[in-house]
Amino acid sequence: MQKRDAEYDRMRKELNRKIGDLGNRIGDIVEHMIGERIIEKFQALGYNVTHPVVRNCSFSSTKLGLYGEFDLTLVDSDIIILIEVKTTLETADVRKHLKKIEEYRNHIATDGFVQPHVRHLLPNTRFIGAVAGAVVTDEAKDFALENGLYVIVQSGEAVEIVKTPEGFKAREW
Repeated sequence: MQKRDAEYDRMRKELNRKIGDLGNRIGDIVEHMIGERIIEKFQALGYNVTHPVVRNCSFSSTKLGLYGEFDLTLVDSDIIILIEVKTTLETADVRKHLKKIEEYRNHIATDGFVQPHVRHLLPNTRFIGAVAGAVVTDEAKDFALENGLYVIVQSGEAVEIVKTPEGFKAREW
């Protein structure tokens, strides 16, 4: 009986690990989809984003007891755009992102900029936020907009055919 229980426990743990890995992989795919053309989307809104997208930018402050991470970060000359990406974006995710932006702002006010990609920024740098998802609930979208966050959703522009090499011929069956 104990042997069977141990085997069941091992199989359950392995299944949970595989499900977690799958969830992380789906999240990576969504982040990649969002991050691919996000710079030009914010440039079209008038932001002077010229730096590459920084993925999984983390921060911590021992003074404030804070730790957080932003899925995507864009840097303008005096604005940092902090983006949270979810497979399914819900209102609770928006609330957490708003809190995290506030914590990050407090961290910068206390500790200054330490990450290499933003070290050149001045203390008066402004922060804006955005949330994104493969699926975005209407409630999350409305709540984010009411709280001054940009909302990024999928559109018909989310895919493209990779440029083919010279001489490429599509295979026919």
